[in-house]
Amino acid sequence: MRKNRGIAVIILTVIITAFLVFVSAVGIGPTGTGAAKNINTGLDLAGGVSITYETTEKNPSSEDMADTIYKLQQRVEQYSTESQVYQEGDNRITVEIPGVTDANTILEELGRPGSLYFIAHLDSEGNENYSFDSTQGTYVLNKTIDELEEDGSIVLTGTDVQTAKAVIAQDSMQSKENVVDLTLTDEGTEKFAEATKEAYENSQDSIGIYYDGAFVSVPNVQAEITDGNAQISGMADAQEAQELASTIRIGGLKLELNELRSNVVAAQLGEQAISTSVVAGAIGMAIVMIFMILMYRVPGFVASIALVIYTALTLIIINAFDITLTLTGIAGIILGIGMAVDANVIIYARIREEIAAGVSVRSAIQNGFHKAFSAIFDGNITTLIAAFILMWMGSGTVKGFAYTLALGIVVSMFTALVVSKYIVQALYAVGIRDEKFYGRAKNRKVVDFVGKRRIFFTLSILMILCGPIFMGIHSQTDGQALNYSLEFSGGTSTTVTFNEDMDIETIDAKVTPLVEEVTGDSNVQPTKVVGTNQVVIKTRALDLNEREELNKKLVDEFGVDEKSITSESISSTISSEMRMDAFMAVVAATICMLLYIWFRFKDIRFASSAVLALVHDVLVVLAFYAISRLSAGSTFIACMLTIVGYSINATIVIFDRIRENMRSMKKTDDLKDVINASITQTLTRSIYTSFTTFVMVAVLYVMGVTSIKEFALPLIVGIVCGAYSSVCITGPLWYVMKTRLGKKKVQPVPVKASGKKKSKSKKKK
Repeated sequence: MRKNRGIAVIILTVIITAFLVFVSAVGIGPTGTGAAKNINTGLDLAGGVSITYETTEKNPSSEDMADTIYKLQQRVEQYSTESQVYQEGDNRITVEIPGVTDANTILEELGRPGSLYFIAHLDSEGNENYSFDSTQGTYVLNKTIDELEEDGSIVLTGTDVQTAKAVIAQDSMQSKENVVDLTLTDEGTEKFAEATKEAYENSQDSIGIYYDGAFVSVPNVQAEITDGNAQISGMADAQEAQELASTIRIGGLKLELNELRSNVVAAQLGEQAISTSVVAGAIGMAIVMIFMILMYRVPGFVASIALVIYTALTLIIINAFDITLTLTGIAGIILGIGMAVDANVIIYARIREEIAAGVSVRSAIQNGFHKAFSAIFDGNITTLIAAFILMWMGSGTVKGFAYTLALGIVVSMFTALVVSKYIVQALYAVGIRDEKFYGRAKNRKVVDFVGKRRIFFTLSILMILCGPIFMGIHSQTDGQALNYSLEFSGGTSTTVTFNEDMDIETIDAKVTPLVEEVTGDSNVQPTKVVGTNQVVIKTRALDLNEREELNKKLVDEFGVDEKSITSESISSTISSEMRMDAFMAVVAATICMLLYIWFRFKDIRFASSAVLALVHDVLVVLAFYAISRLSAGSTFIACMLTIVGYSINATIVIFDRIRENMRSMKKTDDLKDVINASITQTLTRSIYTSFTTFVMVAVLYVMGVTSIKEFALPLIVGIVCGAYSSVCITGPLWYVMKTRLGKKKVQPVPVKASGKKKSKSKKKK
């Protein structure tokens, strides 16, 4: 019976695996639904729309520009989390939205950013602020905006609206209708509560929504709204609701903008860059699968199948949830493949330990999955908490990373704890029962990690101190602590009209090297404007002499007309507000991880040492950026976030083993010995997991394009550092906290003056 069930599971696994691989590679139906080729891709992979706005105000303040850019960034993230908004010149703002090719549609949906006002129908004296003009068939203002502001008739402005979205709701007759849901800010909630109360008591009077010189909606107030959640009904269709929601969303900007130009731009990277990364992923995955089979035999083969399922499922789900994928995102998936092996390594190492302890293979399989569960669960839930916090508080690249991270965690847990378990049990049921197919853990000599703690702590402090030292040196010599890319520090955008149409591969081969030679910038970002011979080249900030030299080189090399070359200074695509969002999200995620580990391990010293090790890894990688002068841009944020998600896992595994061993610890056992034994027992897992992840990233570094290399190299440092800190720092650090912090001083027992000792009374039989 069990054998038949096992055969059925194996057949079903083969069918499901083949189906998932087919769907992710080819798709279903004529449109290829579910295929990887249909995944929404970023500006670097697929191109998109670039729109440049100009402010109606000639000399806007830097504060108003920064506020408008930040809010516009939040608006355009409805299209893609990888959308970018940055300042160009003194009064221009450029929006780049990947994955779309119709600029007109985006302009219609986004609207023309301007001022939005919610206006009370009557002023404090009962006079009409606006009235219906039957000749025009629309509502018109009876006063100017300045007059309305003076007499307090403006209920809300666009900045008081947090979100606006078109939804389908049910009316009182249970019929479906198109409405717009509004969520107000805390300040807006208070103001709107007072205004709606007054309008409702005044025979359900109206509050007009005025935008860009005209009323877009004049709804009647049907109740006092005190919770900051309002709903506008009466839409003719879904399109009207969507247009109104878009208008309200875009109306919260401080500056009024006019469209200057819009272009459809080609991918920033050529097909060769994408195919190279995919091939690198395939090679890395093959190496990992071979390694797992050699190390773990039958379970390693099962892990390889689970890995294939993991990859296919990830691609299909990314497609289903419309997650925008950039080249860095592809690198993240490839890194995820290496990390997904971790859970399998923990389980199979446990199975080997059980077999070595004399347990039968069948019981070893059951015990292995059971004993590995807590480490896998705690490690992944800790990282998942961080992902949700980043998703909630982050923006732009941070939010996109959080979606991919959360997805990878859920899928890897499913494939390891469910798929692998059923396949291993099925193989055992069909007759693969000899322990030689599963392996036996070897007795390893316990390494005195705790005893060498001073060496490890000193080494770590030296590595960390290298960061501020080199950052200080570079601040004095170069003016920048880190080699910030244009995403952080802004730069120069040079638009060149060539005499012939060049594809992105030709641009990468001929134009980019020339620009790099003149500017000394290794982070040049060329973008082709579709349907023209224009190429927009973004570089670090260039002074007048450098701009003239670049123009001369372009004229000499390509024969372009120098009059057709224009240059503009551009702001950072990652604004100070976005950086603060990212920083606060990481801090909040770290605090939440600390609280969860404290809750699970019932000891804040476990949580504290785990978080300190995480901070250690981030600071060491920061020092590497400072020393190597690698470009710090959007990949810098992705790299740091990846390390935060990666390094905590290894620490949790070691702490889980310490917790388990302490339960069977005798009073005569030395805590130091228990910690050393726990780290040694999990050492194989730490080495194997770090190796598989290292292989995936190393292949990316060897085969990838420049932007991928700049992402992969610091990740390699982070992987090595994470393995080092988990094994050499966390256990010894927890030991120091455990033995030196929170200990109560023993009060001496007072000695009586007689000096006589009490004799123990003996019981008579």
